[in-house]
Amino acid sequence: MADEAKALGNAAFSAGKYEEAIKHFSEAINLAPGNHVLYSNRSASYASLHKYHDALNDAKKTVELKPDWGKGYSRLGAAYLGLGKSEDAISAYKKGLEYEPNNDALKSGLADAQAANSRPRSSPFSSGTSPFGNIFQGPEVWAKIQTDPRTRAYLQQPDFVKMLQDVQRNPNLLNLYIKDSRMMQVLGVLMGVNLQTPSDEEMKGMYDDEHEAAKPTSKQETKHEPKPETMPEPMDIISEEEKEKRERKAEAVKEKEAGNAAYKKKDFENAIAHYTKAIELDDEDISYITNRAAVYLELGKYEDCIKDCDKAVERGRELHADYKMISKAITRKGTAYVKTAKCAKDYEPAIEAFNKALTEHRNPDTLKKLNDAERAKKELEQQEYFDPTLADEEREKGNEYFKNQQYPEAVKHYSEAIKRNPSDVKAYSNRAASYTKLGAFPEGLKDANKCLELDPSFSKGYSRKGAIQFLMKEYDKALETYQTGLKYDENNQELLDGIRRCVEQINKTNRGDISADELKERQAKALQDPEIQTILSDPIMRQVLTDFQENPKAAQEHTKNPMIMAKIQKLVAAGIVQLR
Repeated sequence: MADEAKALGNAAFSAGKYEEAIKHFSEAINLAPGNHVLYSNRSASYASLHKYHDALNDAKKTVELKPDWGKGYSRLGAAYLGLGKSEDAISAYKKGLEYEPNNDALKSGLADAQAANSRPRSSPFSSGTSPFGNIFQGPEVWAKIQTDPRTRAYLQQPDFVKMLQDVQRNPNLLNLYIKDSRMMQVLGVLMGVNLQTPSDEEMKGMYDDEHEAAKPTSKQETKHEPKPETMPEPMDIISEEEKEKRERKAEAVKEKEAGNAAYKKKDFENAIAHYTKAIELDDEDISYITNRAAVYLELGKYEDCIKDCDKAVERGRELHADYKMISKAITRKGTAYVKTAKCAKDYEPAIEAFNKALTEHRNPDTLKKLNDAERAKKELEQQEYFDPTLADEEREKGNEYFKNQQYPEAVKHYSEAIKRNPSDVKAYSNRAASYTKLGAFPEGLKDANKCLELDPSFSKGYSRKGAIQFLMKEYDKALETYQTGLKYDENNQELLDGIRRCVEQINKTNRGDISADELKERQAKALQDPEIQTILSDPIMRQVLTDFQENPKAAQEHTKNPMIMAKIQKLVAAGIVQLR
């Protein structure tokens, strides 16, 4: 749930909806209060709203939770810088660089903080980098100016529009235009404060040195010539087009919001109508296209959905749109392909789309969709390949090759039989026998275990497994396997013969009738068995073994304990202990 809230917060932040992002990140923090990333993201959201005190609190919490994370110090420095505490910002950035010396964001932030710290304190708009230039960035700037009655008229003045565009392209140019009372008024609107807009003379006074301002004025002070007012130039054709373009964009946003409302109500036809209108009004926002694609997906109009996704990607490339939006469109296209898939091959374009989307943005949701599609494709391939009749034919072919001692060929046909019918215990059993003849004991043991997994009462599976364990000189394990098989088929001669062979080998070991090298080999292999290791590392069992050697009376007491005797028998069967 915390991850879902975080994802919603990230999406809102990317869309510039910072208040909404804060709401989602706060919800995620309530669910996962120890997640430092959530505080970092909320700090960035607060900073975007110029709520630097709140941004600072979250940045401090980020660093507290993850003191070696560079981004935490980047958030801390940004918050301090926003509050005008450049020296604290410098300290924060330097601390982050101690942990991540090559972090470009920290280096850039440090440079900004040092530049801010070098400016005279008396002038907030001194030459160099402007501390307020970044406020003019983002598409919401025009909307704020348009909706505020104090600044709306400025957008009808070409010289002001040009100034604003210049500042958006280069924030440092704000220093050139800040004496213009209109720019001061707009700055106040964007900052959410009521700035006074002094006259040119008053603005000049803001730049005088303090000792100059303190000088007494002369009685014969020269009067300044009043400057002619700069009248706005009449709107030309380009400005009129720009005005119309902004109006169309604003109308498109309204259509999108109406579409979203209709979508939530499952009024899909009206949602499509609104999104279509938004696309017609503004073809520079691909979210309108991807939203309409989502509606087509809900309606089961998968071809229309795919067409819209392709259109969104193509237009997004032209506009250099956010890679996350491109990824979203491609992911939606893959989802449409999944919805139409009827066979394993139909999943291929979906898998291709998801992989392509992940190259744009590695979104966890896209990755999950890819894994699900690949799993579904594999399951369908198995279902489509399933054919018990052909499986029986392949198994019979394998039997013929086995009789002729052509074991590699037999394995090939048994493998094909298993692909055609993965639940055929006989195919696994026969392949286990072929692997045994080839000396491939681990592979044979794996197939024997699969037999017993599919059918625990399959006596042939126990005889196959016991034979392989016997050949691996794991006589104690083989004996246990044969004995388990007898529970299901007490008169099975193969199992009875297997038990006899195991007992003979174990007795030979106890009598010392095997060579020292063979005994050493058996013991070395037994010592690799986790069960043997557990017994030998048990302090109680170590004492028991010592008593059997040094204290016969205590050893006699141990023999009365069935659990201890079972472990001793295990060690005897493995060749670790010999009873004489």
